[in-house]
Amino acid sequence: MGAVKHDVFHAIADPTRREMLRLLSEKDRPISDITSHFSISRTAVTKHLGILTEADLVSGKKVGREKIYSLHPEPLTELKDWLSYYERFWNNKLSMLKHLVEDDEDL
Repeated sequence: MGAVKHDVFHAIADPTRREMLRLLSEKDRPISDITSHFSISRTAVTKHLGILTEADLVSGKKVGREKIYSLHPEPLTELKDWLSYYERFWNNKLSMLKHLVEDDEDL
């Protein structure tokens, strides 16, 4: 049985992984630096980075004795596209609420 490939939605579902993405959005970081931002073990950080790697959101390359991780935000486009479809429902609800409030003020 082959390894499970994680998708973007699964990868960002966890708040720790979202914070890792935020950290990597600032700059490329070695795993030791990433680990220092969390109160979890290096092994747990490595597992989270593995899921982000499988979703093609990050990549790691060996530099000396360290592994340096980089953000690849392109897969987040899939998430943005999915959310933008539903955004129109949110905008419609806000528009309806605005009209209700304005109508109420006229009374």
